Amino acid sequence: MRVLLLGSGGYLGRYVAEHLLADPAVQLTALGRGDDADVRFDLSTGSPGALTRFLNAVHPGVVINCAGATRGGARELTRHNTVAVATICESLRRSGCGARLVQVGCSSEYGPSQPGSSTAEDAVPRPGGPYGVSKLAATELVLGSGLDAVVLRVFSPVGPGTPAGSPLGRLAEAMRRAMQAGDGELKLSGLGVQRDFVDVRDVARAVHAASLSAAQGVVNIGSGRAVRLRDAAAVLARVAGYGGTLHEIDGPPGRGPLHHTAPGGPGGPAGAQIEHVGGGAGYPYPDGCGSWQQADVRTARDRLGWRSRIVLEESLADIWMEAACRI
Repeated sequence: MRVLLLGSGGYLGRYVAEHLLADPAVQLTALGRGDDADVRFDLSTGSPGALTRFLNAVHPGVVINCAGATRGGARELTRHNTVAVATICESLRRSGCGARLVQVGCSSEYGPSQPGSSTAEDAVPRPGGPYGVSKLAATELVLGSGLDAVVLRVFSPVGPGTPAGSPLGRLAEAMRRAMQAGDGELKLSGLGVQRDFVDVRDVARAVHAASLSAAQGVVNIGSGRAVRLRDAAAVLARVAGYGGTLHEIDGPPGRGPLHHTAPGGPGGPAGAQIEHVGGGAGYPYPDGCGSWQQADVRTARDRLGWRSRIVLEESLADIWMEAACRI
């Protein structure tokens, strides 16, 4: 199977490439903006005609799009997440390769969810910020393109290489600095947020499964279980051996004092204490998803034969292993 991977240099793209290269049946060509790509091409500025000529030359059976931007203003996000996908769809329509398109979307397209609920693919999307809007527009372009296509709405990817700007990436970096400086206290905010974390290596398996399947439309990719960020912080502290106190600041209005002790492993430290201090104006939700997100993953199970395998503790241990190398 000849596969063209777009965005191979990004966080998800690197793991998708690694997973595909392990399959002897796959002939992989990577296209992207970085020097590590087989072919350099900027989807946000390149013309559909140029990409069409490349598609006709390579003649892939599957095109996987992991390219895009997660940060920036509305104009930049639209260019990298929406205009780029319009270029891909137009190029595939013009090309005679007949390739299947696997578009990597995100849970920010849904926006906030009702606490306690699981979001299914038929939920009405209400993105809460420009990133989610730009990704939702890309999904609509793919679904309306008439192509053989599937969109994987990935919830909160974690694991080795987690970007420093993500909640767990920031948490690991803050803990690394505290341990390096010998600080017994660490102040953190937004620990009440609950997200559906899925390991990036499981996401790569899902992309591979989608490329081989006949599934079309939208498919959620997540663990199916929301985890409170303060619980993830407690596990990370135990994995790291951090015995200090994590002070939770800027909690939601009206919230009473919180005192939580992370469970220690056999023979290990008791773990960090998490204390809520102060009653700020509320949690920040930079992804526009509110306080809660949890995926309904039945479609992935039924149509892709996929489910997550790697537990969050393993993902956090790998995140910490990378952070600890910088101490």
